[in-house]
Amino acid sequence: MKKLILHVPHAATSIPNKEGFIRNDEKIQQEITKLTDWYTDDLFHSETDEMIVAPFSRIFCDVERFENDEEEIMSKVGMGVLYERFDDDELLRTVTPKLREEVIQNYYRPHHNTLTLAVQTQLDLTGSCLIVDCHSFPSTPLLKGIDQSTSRPDFNIGTDTFHTPQNLIDRAVAYFKDKGYSLGVDWPYSGTIVPMAFYQKNKRVQSIMLEVKIGRAHVWTPVTLDDL
Repeated sequence: MKKLILHVPHAATSIPNKEGFIRNDEKIQQEITKLTDWYTDDLFHSETDEMIVAPFSRIFCDVERFENDEEEIMSKVGMGVLYERFDDDELLRTVTPKLREEVIQNYYRPHHNTLTLAVQTQLDLTGSCLIVDCHSFPSTPLLKGIDQSTSRPDFNIGTDTFHTPQNLIDRAVAYFKDKGYSLGVDWPYSGTIVPMAFYQKNKRVQSIMLEVKIGRAHVWTPVTLDDL
């Protein structure tokens, strides 16, 4: 049976290991509240598709970032795979090489191994795979947001030139237009996740990011293969 792979990276709030974090639990909790994609695990929940949900907060380990900081643009502002700075640029955590390797080895890589296995299973069973990268975004940009425009669409899809075919983009655009919502294509956020084992290598692995603006979640209905 063909299944969507629903990747939910930013819904959790736990910090499994507080080593290196500043001793200001109130400020850390405020940052978690600010940066969590609240309820996306419920919003995109499916009993029939494959859900891959990161069980820890993005401020602990952001599985959407490239593992190598040299490849990750947000590492330049202290928000790479292991966040070191708050959104306001104050120090969040001191990351030693030892701590970095422990978190990568015990949290980041196992998550990506699970995602890779899910994709490979779909390829083996059906010959193709579609990942939906599931997010929400605020109506007001984060301080370190790349796009600082305040006029934001109701929904946003992110694409990859290799893994997101034009017909998938066209169908998504038509779907939201028909529902009466505004849609940004790679705006205000761009890109979509693909496991590195398949990235830029296998066009049978398709991916599209779907973000819902906070405040419009109550009108959302789950996406299905038929919709896309």
